[in-house]
Amino acid sequence: MSEDRAGKLDAGKFDGLPETRRRGLEKMEEVYGFEMSDGTGDFFGYTADHLFADIWTRPGLTDRDRRLLLIGMLAGQGAADVLGIQVPAAYANGELDDEALREIVIFVCHYAGWPQGARLNSIVEETIAKAARRAARAGESS
Repeated sequence: MSEDRAGKLDAGKFDGLPETRRRGLEKMEEVYGFEMSDGTGDFFGYTADHLFADIWTRPGLTDRDRRLLLIGMLAGQGAADVLGIQVPAAYANGELDDEALREIVIFVCHYAGWPQGARLNSIVEETIAKAARRAARAGESS
């Protein structure tokens, strides 16, 4: 059994899968912050079984450390599509807050170039604005 995002036990969501796949899918849900399901093909298999079950769970670095490295590499490559997943997930997981994300943008601008930093800034500001809107709506409904 695993815990879902609300802390409830998810009775056997990944039961019947090999242990490595189960661990990989659970870690993927934790890292990405959204529901995962088993996939097919070698690419998905290596992603779940190796990258998430083995690499993301190794000792020595926290998830936050890994996320910082990943965001830096993605920003340097101009991979805005994947940053659009990683930045909101890091924010939602509490790994990086407004101040840290904005500081990363400044740092990236100086090492990866202004255009890469500007793309990252758009993703960061959109992530922060969406969270603020959700918080405001939640406050209105209370």
